[in-house]
Amino acid sequence: MIYTALHNRWLRLLGAVFGEFLAALAMNLFLVPMNLYTGGVMGFCQLLRTLMTDYMGMNFGQYDIAGILYFLLNIPILLFAWKTLGRGFVVRTLICTLAFSLFYSVIPTATTPIVEDMLTSCLLGGIITGVAYGIVLTCGCSGGGLDVVGLALAARGSNITVGRFSLGINAVLYTACLILFSPEIAIYSVIYNYFSATILDRLHQQNISIQAMIFTKQNEKELAKYITESFGRGVTYWTGVGAYTGENVHVLYVCLSKYEVEELRRAVHTMDPHAFFVIQSGIEVDGNFRRNLGN
Repeated sequence: MIYTALHNRWLRLLGAVFGEFLAALAMNLFLVPMNLYTGGVMGFCQLLRTLMTDYMGMNFGQYDIAGILYFLLNIPILLFAWKTLGRGFVVRTLICTLAFSLFYSVIPTATTPIVEDMLTSCLLGGIITGVAYGIVLTCGCSGGGLDVVGLALAARGSNITVGRFSLGINAVLYTACLILFSPEIAIYSVIYNYFSATILDRLHQQNISIQAMIFTKQNEKELAKYITESFGRGVTYWTGVGAYTGENVHVLYVCLSKYEVEELRRAVHTMDPHAFFVIQSGIEVDGNFRRNLGN
């Protein structure tokens, strides 16, 4: 069931929309009542909303204008990403951004904090939003904002992960919060964002590199061709000798993301039920290595 969900285009999109709903729910329940700021483009939109309502006297009624501002600011970002990340990814991101903006604007903000303790509230909000955005990225989508920029860096082989990139940019936002508001708001917003980014990096499987060694007695050229065409990965193979049987065996070596390993496992076992794997997770890969974003 999990395999089907991760590799079916429409189920992935549905899962990503659910992740956006979960993120919007967590923000409106745990962060907004505490006047905390999420970070990234959305954090700047929240900051702009506060300036418009508290300092400029603008009234938007019961609707949170930050959700609408977030969607508008993502339009130039998506236009920029169209060439870098591809049409399919941009279209999925547009759908997710629109869904998040809608959920954030429609879901009622808690009038009183659900959890009175600010530290507990920001930790719960950070964990839930980190899980939510991890679901979105694992489904091959993005909620827009700094995620798009971070994924563009990942696609070019940069060692900067999405979460770490967001943490760096957010330093500017939280410095502004420190100047404009109380130090307490800035500090707890940083704690929230740290937990959210940490959980996000744990769940974002495209950032986890896998090395796989495949041992097979079948046609190694056919299997290598399949891997190259299906995953866009380079494959190295050689011939070994089994010490017990003395028979030749083909060994194929490939590096890929954790998101792709189950699909590779299923394909290899379909082509050769007697093949076996040696898989190592969390390796460091440098040079010309592409991190796929899903189809």
